[in-house]
Amino acid sequence: MKPVLKIEDFINEGIDQVGGKAFCLAKIHELGLTVPKTVCIPCRIYENYLEHTKIKDTILLEINRKPFKHMRWEEIWDISLRIRNLFLTTPIPLNIQKDLFSLIVESFGNHPVAVRSSAPGEDNAASSFAGLHDSFLNIIGANNIIKHIKLVWASLYSDAALLYRKELGLDIHTSQMAVVIQELIPSDRSGIFFGLNPSNSNESVIESVYGLNQALVDGDVEPDRWILSQSSGKILSHIEPVRKQYAVPNTEGVGFADLSGKINQVPPLDDQEVFQIWETGRKTEALFGRPQDMEWTFCNDQLILLQSRPITSVGFKKSDDKRTWYLTLHRSYENLKKLYIKIEQHLIPQMIAEAKRLGQIDFQVMTTKQLCQEIEQRQTLYDHWVKVYWADFIPFAHGIRLFGQIYNDAVTPDDPYEFMALLENTGLKSMDRNRLLERLAQMIRSSMDLKNMLEDDMIPETDHPFRRLLDKFVEEFGDLACTTGSGNECQYGDNGIIRLLIEFAKQPPKQKHMGPDIKLLKENYMNSFPAQKEKFAADVLHLGRESYRLRDDDNIHLGRIEARLIESVSQGQSRLSDPLISTDEQKMLAQIPALSMVSDDVSRSLEPALSDKTSKRWFKSRQIVGHPAGPGIATGKARLVKTPQDLLDFKQGDVLVCSGVDPNMTFVIPLTSAVVEERGGMLIHGAIIAREYGLPCITGASQAMQLIKNDDQITVDGYLGIITCKTDEL
Repeated sequence: MKPVLKIEDFINEGIDQVGGKAFCLAKIHELGLTVPKTVCIPCRIYENYLEHTKIKDTILLEINRKPFKHMRWEEIWDISLRIRNLFLTTPIPLNIQKDLFSLIVESFGNHPVAVRSSAPGEDNAASSFAGLHDSFLNIIGANNIIKHIKLVWASLYSDAALLYRKELGLDIHTSQMAVVIQELIPSDRSGIFFGLNPSNSNESVIESVYGLNQALVDGDVEPDRWILSQSSGKILSHIEPVRKQYAVPNTEGVGFADLSGKINQVPPLDDQEVFQIWETGRKTEALFGRPQDMEWTFCNDQLILLQSRPITSVGFKKSDDKRTWYLTLHRSYENLKKLYIKIEQHLIPQMIAEAKRLGQIDFQVMTTKQLCQEIEQRQTLYDHWVKVYWADFIPFAHGIRLFGQIYNDAVTPDDPYEFMALLENTGLKSMDRNRLLERLAQMIRSSMDLKNMLEDDMIPETDHPFRRLLDKFVEEFGDLACTTGSGNECQYGDNGIIRLLIEFAKQPPKQKHMGPDIKLLKENYMNSFPAQKEKFAADVLHLGRESYRLRDDDNIHLGRIEARLIESVSQGQSRLSDPLISTDEQKMLAQIPALSMVSDDVSRSLEPALSDKTSKRWFKSRQIVGHPAGPGIATGKARLVKTPQDLLDFKQGDVLVCSGVDPNMTFVIPLTSAVVEERGGMLIHGAIIAREYGLPCITGASQAMQLIKNDDQITVDGYLGIITCKTDEL
């Protein structure tokens, strides 16, 4: 059994063993077109690895924790992360690894290579799932190549592949993965040829950048673009970008360098080279009988084809589940660095300034017409920032994922979430809020007179230290009785926050948990990189920490703007109910959409009914399986949160059970003994704050809100992701 095949062997082995990418390369090579030196690790080696290591059962457990259709993006990423780490920490059987090592050394020595996926089901005439599986550039050394072979195998279960599991036919029992290893070409210029312009079937498209193609694929460098006649290759148009950088191999794999003053004024291709690419593309189209999506490069003026796949309309289709949008959240390191500067230096200061400006406006001096205009302006402003949140803040959360992947690749820890410990203590706004709550609670603990006054529903005068601190809290974070993030008004009374503070004061201050030795973890992480890559390692850690902090803080900033919208709406509703208001003013206010919004508490009550199968299983086992998101085990009474008012009923030691923890809900976490969420993964707000306090947390607990009842005694196992319920019914 050959563990490494030469390109001359690919066609005889067949596409079922070498996969679509390798098979196409062999056909191109056979046609006489130039390709890099290429070998393939066939599918049988992957199958042999699964059989000998027995990891198939663990993969089955991970992808079947709950019905896949009920999983959210965060849960899918968590599953993918755990499976990826499983491949990283499970060595290839020694006899196979020995043969792989010697044959890879024989083929490439210490020359840098690209390690690419080649699954049998991809890159064929019926379907093209480009970008779902991983490829790695500038990999040097046999041991490092073998490590990346395992990572390509793991990408069969990437979050992107899992999202398209049905279309891919992804089945642990039948899915396979071959791996292509190519000599890395020191590209002068590179790009793609698209034989059929999606916008016009009479045209072809060529895009090109200086340096490696990775910059074009990741969207880090804008390419030159040529539109050509599909039949003749005549150039119809050429769109020139501002050329600033190009991608080059470096110690991190791929990096960026600035283009010189002369070369950045010159397109990467001349007209003759454009025609040469088009002509080569037409040859591959004739070979495969379909227009091609072809990746190519020039090295010393020689055109070399890196890969080619058929263009097909089958594959990813637009659907309501926004999977195509989700794939855009995967951002490169360079893209995330630019996004961080935009968020930190521009967007957040703008949000803070907007909220402050709105807070200084006095509604009392406004006419009804002015108030209507103000409400509409605030609604427009809030809608704008919601769009910014989805366009910029949500993608920046990928910084956490990127760091986690780089950490696990370098350290290969037994715990795939070990990296999270290095992201904590980043100064979250929600933790600042909770510390201020604790100061108020300490005042109550220290003064029996204050405690008695508050319990009698009396609030101290404005010059009292407690009242001054309370007013400061409300000014900075809002009245917790009016939770922002859901469009609810302040409808539960002015003393809601007082009730909560009294409950806080009944328990001693909750200390920040003592986790692993952070200094030792960081040293171990940094020592996993050679000296020339230490700066990169430190930069990725910094990016991950900032992404972690902003994952929570951005919602606080957005919530402040929403709170200002709610203030104006509340003022409008107050005027609308004023018996002295004129008919014209009533009509004017009634036309404002924000004043007729229906609370989303109604929609929250419209929950899907439990199936008989689910009900019987629950009655028998009293267990729910979710995703472990915070280590530890705790038992307490369940407290279900369906509306903001439910937050104010929390008692010390209760277990928070909810659909999902909004950042503006996390003020109750210090009272809880554990957190259970129906949706989400390791990176959602409840999990983040639970880990800050060292609390057990389970996410992705399907139908927990229907199966668990208030005051049920439940045990939360954050190690295994299991909730066990004990009730009087048994």
